[in-house]
Amino acid sequence: MEFELKSLSIAAVPAALERARGYRMLNEPAQAESICLDILQVDPGNQQAIITLLLALADQFSESIIDNLDRAWSLLPDIHDEYQRAYYNGLLYERQARMYLRRGTPGSSHAAYDLFKEAMRCYETAEGIRAAGNDEALLRWNTCARAIMTGRLQPQPLDDFSPMFE
Repeated sequence: MEFELKSLSIAAVPAALERARGYRMLNEPAQAESICLDILQVDPGNQQAIITLLLALADQFSESIIDNLDRAWSLLPDIHDEYQRAYYNGLLYERQARMYLRRGTPGSSHAAYDLFKEAMRCYETAEGIRAAGNDEALLRWNTCARAIMTGRLQPQPLDDFSPMFE
């Protein structure tokens, strides 16, 4: 069954953004996602809505990481600010790493290590272009480093396979 969605008025965007943030805080990311989609219908370049949508999708990684990750990645080019693009790119890697750690399947700690390291690289990029007094990227970098150290995470060992010669 198809429905024609109702359009949000442009005047309602600021309040809708606050509501979306509130739903994220209440651990209702699907509600936040829906509100952000409504905002982006009437204000396609709204940076706060794009970032809130990206975060709401990341909040839903445990439900469907593949679909939500692809959708979140697709939003990164729409973030105009270079610092924020690097920062949120790092956040997506970090959230993936945490998902691997929660899964606890064989090899997941190695994958988490690689993802944390990639997040740290993105945070270092953000650190290099941050505004004075904005140390968010450093705090996230430290969080990743601590996760690696406390979890004793390591990269995937190199394969000891040696081909047989005839």
